[in-house]
Amino acid sequence: MFAPWLEHGVVSRALKRELVTVNLVDLRPFGLGRHFQVDDYPFGGGPGMVLKPEPVFAAVESIEGATSGPVVLLSPRGARFDQAAAARLASEPRVTLIAGHYEGVDARVSEHLATEEISIGDYVLSGGELPAMVVLDAVSRLLPGAIDDESTLEESFSTGLLEYPQYTRPASFRGWSVPDVLLSGNHAEIKRWRAEKAIEHTRRFRPDLAAGVTDTTDGG
Repeated sequence: MFAPWLEHGVVSRALKRELVTVNLVDLRPFGLGRHFQVDDYPFGGGPGMVLKPEPVFAAVESIEGATSGPVVLLSPRGARFDQAAAARLASEPRVTLIAGHYEGVDARVSEHLATEEISIGDYVLSGGELPAMVVLDAVSRLLPGAIDDESTLEESFSTGLLEYPQYTRPASFRGWSVPDVLLSGNHAEIKRWRAEKAIEHTRRFRPDLAAGVTDTTDGG
């Protein structure tokens, strides 16, 4: 799943520029017995299979220096992943992501190996690979040199607000025109308009984010 994804986009450029190194560790070689078993039935009964602790511990411990940084278990019960969490992880020299699978992961992994748990949203996926990709992408693009530094300054969530609306050519499309202020060349007015629209959009689409927003664009 990871190999073709790592060949495209921001993460691929970060890899080629040696801004980040991605080390993929398969659990299967650390499985038990002649069938390299990595999962088993849950104690107490119930549906599905649970990842065994031995292969997960062994896989993480096989990575040199893994426990010197955050060891993150991707889990539905984890803290909600956001831009602040991405920035925090981007400041770390090393991050280990554990992608859960099946019905879950033996609780001893979260209790004694993972230093934190992260969730990318309130829904259930078939595995932790996609959440790991989300975290890797969000973190990699914040590394200096991965993208134009100015691109991250005003985008959604970087200031706690959603980004202001963007327009490009043509100036008029099917009778819908670009706001005059964006065509005026008045950079002070454009900046003011963008600040106002960022607050307006946040209040409209994400009122949870806008709860503590104070509109200072007019001195209020």
